[in-house]
Amino acid sequence: MTKLDVITIGRSSVDLYGAQVGGRLEDMASFNKYIGGSPTNMAAGTARLGLKSALITRVGDEHMGRFIVEQLQREGVDTSGVVTDKNRLTALVLLGIRDESQFPLIFYRENCADMALCEDDIDPELISESGCVTVTGTHLSHPQTEAAVLKALKLARENGARTALDIDYRPNLWGLAGHGDGEERFIESQSVTAKLQSTLHLFDLIVGTEEEFHIAGGSTDILTALKSVRDCSDAMLVCKRGPMGASAFADQIPPSLDDGITGPGFPIEVFNVLGAGDGFMSGLLRGWLTDQTWETTLTWANACGAFAVSRHGCAPAYPSWEELQWFLENGSDHKALRKDVLLEHVHWATNRETKPSPVEIADLRNCSAEDQVDFNGAGFIADWNSHRELMYRAIDRGGWMGRTTTPGATDFREWPLAHRVVCPVGRAAVDELAKTCRSARSQGLEVMLELSSTQADRLSELLDGGIWPDYWVLPASDVAARCDLLLQKDPWCRGVYCTGGQAMNIRQSLALSGRQRTKFEFRH
Repeated sequence: MTKLDVITIGRSSVDLYGAQVGGRLEDMASFNKYIGGSPTNMAAGTARLGLKSALITRVGDEHMGRFIVEQLQREGVDTSGVVTDKNRLTALVLLGIRDESQFPLIFYRENCADMALCEDDIDPELISESGCVTVTGTHLSHPQTEAAVLKALKLARENGARTALDIDYRPNLWGLAGHGDGEERFIESQSVTAKLQSTLHLFDLIVGTEEEFHIAGGSTDILTALKSVRDCSDAMLVCKRGPMGASAFADQIPPSLDDGITGPGFPIEVFNVLGAGDGFMSGLLRGWLTDQTWETTLTWANACGAFAVSRHGCAPAYPSWEELQWFLENGSDHKALRKDVLLEHVHWATNRETKPSPVEIADLRNCSAEDQVDFNGAGFIADWNSHRELMYRAIDRGGWMGRTTTPGATDFREWPLAHRVVCPVGRAAVDELAKTCRSARSQGLEVMLELSSTQADRLSELLDGGIWPDYWVLPASDVAARCDLLLQKDPWCRGVYCTGGQAMNIRQSLALSGRQRTKFEFRH
């Protein structure tokens, strides 16, 4: 029995996404940092959908390389096939969102780590553990990386594993366009067509946009191109068609793309097409590798692509399995899915790091006993101005750190991601607390809201107002009585902390009241 569902092979980079939307890349003032590269995105995307995934690539022996590995591990991806290259830097990509059709990007990939992937990096034992090997076209562009890919495909086929190709054609990465033409999607090239066609027979599934099938098939007429690919391969062919969804072809190519197998599309606002294909591929692999019908598989793929198109970034936009099922069942009234507050809450809550909560939390706001803090398993709440040195030390030890703020605060740009926002509710208005929660979450920070014994009755009011923090601090006497309310109005709440230091997740809190959870499974 295989231990992995899928291994992806190839590009791995850090994406620096312009935070401003609607301007030139030249004018971007700040950037958000995400993992990137199609195989890396797909490894994270399939892991979010419940597949056991792994990545084979190279990263540099520096901060960006470590970021990629650590983030993949947070996503649940097996990183045993990620090689640290001590001689090369991790690839970088700078990207921006200018409008619905312009997405400027610059690849920083000169002698980068992932393009040094070689045959020795392909571990036969790791390949033997997987039910599928998925590769992308870029690593067929260089003899050394091509040799590594071909070795992996050969081993996979010998083991009876499935194989898949995402054509992922970037003319810039084949040396056909200049550094300033990173967003160029298609340039004809007989040599690229010949190289791709020499490998197409190795795959059970081939996926691409119409332009990507143009290069694989050697024709700008899509039906002619698909027939040329079919002449080279018996694979299932899946042609992505943007807002029209996708068409799949198991046998001969019919007279029209509309005659292929299709799944329903999702009418959404186009916000960011970068990485949408990797989201689509993640959903496609989830369906294909679990032997769903092609109609179901394409439905999942189209929905995952819709999420990606609607959000900022690539991998961070992809849904969890729970989120995907919730969306397919409930839909959304918003064509811009990122503006659906409840859906975004489900997205956040089901994709955040599954980190165990501390057993106890020490409240240091009114004391200076910093040296008494046990960083192993315990947590603390502190004030930045009074306990800065403590928080500097704790960040390298993995301690749970709650950092205080005030209701209505919105500027968290200087906060490390390891800090949690702790905000006393007091008499703050719902809209003030909502601003703080939204702002913190937009910066990737978890939120804890505190209710005193005299304010505990506000819990229902706050939940009805869309105030859904990651944690609540409640008086110990009120925890059991409030559990049903939390379960009903925010089943994705991460946990409850009792005033006085005791910490518990909602399941534990519910047990105190003698009640049973009936509907939701919680992730802590």
